Amino acid sequence: MFNDLSSPLRYLATRRSGRAREMVGPGPTDEQLDAILQLAARTPDHGKLFPWRFVIVAADQREEFAALLDRALDAQEPPPGAAHRQKAADFARSGEALVVMLSAPIAGHKIPVWEQELSVGAAAMNLLHAVHAHGFVGSWLTGWAAYDPLVREAFAVGPDERIAGFFFVGSPGRELEERPRPAPAQVIRRWAAPL
Repeated sequence: MFNDLSSPLRYLATRRSGRAREMVGPGPTDEQLDAILQLAARTPDHGKLFPWRFVIVAADQREEFAALLDRALDAQEPPPGAAHRQKAADFARSGEALVVMLSAPIAGHKIPVWEQELSVGAAAMNLLHAVHAHGFVGSWLTGWAAYDPLVREAFAVGPDERIAGFFFVGSPGRELEERPRPAPAQVIRRWAAPL
């Protein structure tokens, strides 16, 4: 189900992230999730390198993902407490769908890694836009698990791949709140040419 896209400005003004832990069903079907990821891939990409990858964690794999996070916590020093472990288990089971996005730059290429990483961020934002356009809510999260070597190793296939984020998708369990946005003067300025 697509949102009303008759007004692109309204669409851009209404996109919100939702809290993964508050998402409910329905979530996207496999076909909808495939369509969302195809749209996410339509992003600026200098050199046509596709420096990003999407890994779908299926619903029947969530317990394995929770077990992976638990093993990663076992390797931490000092070992985390029960509350941290419960938070990780809840994280693994959040949302109705989960996509792990990887940054997969090509080192040593004439296109600088920085530009490739910008493309990763653009694909991530496209993913959130595609989720919204399909009538769902998305959440882009990182946290300790995105930087944990054991978790990275479970998803990455190349030595330079890193987790760019965990993307949870579902329906909002409650009305989405507007978050504070910067005042234009905080983030916009006019360039003054040097004399």
